[in-house]
Amino acid sequence: MIRLTRINRVPLVLNADLIEHLEATPDTVIAMTTGQKFMVLESADEVIQKVIDFRRCIASRAHPELVHDEPVCGQEG
Repeated sequence: MIRLTRINRVPLVLNADLIEHLEATPDTVIAMTTGQKFMVLESADEVIQKVIDFRRCIASRAHPELVHDEPVCGQEG
């Protein structure tokens, strides 16, 4: 799950595994495999980085010997 912000500044938590594609039009629009679409304040690059960080965190739990610092999945900062 990744934390984002809707265009109206309401927090949103999305299942990163259900993202189909991103559009930058210039607002970032996230299309989900369910057919839903969300406009968010974060740039496409920021969303991509959040997905990468989330997946890296999940992988580190499966293979902790590969990680030096234990990440806390789903918590930025």
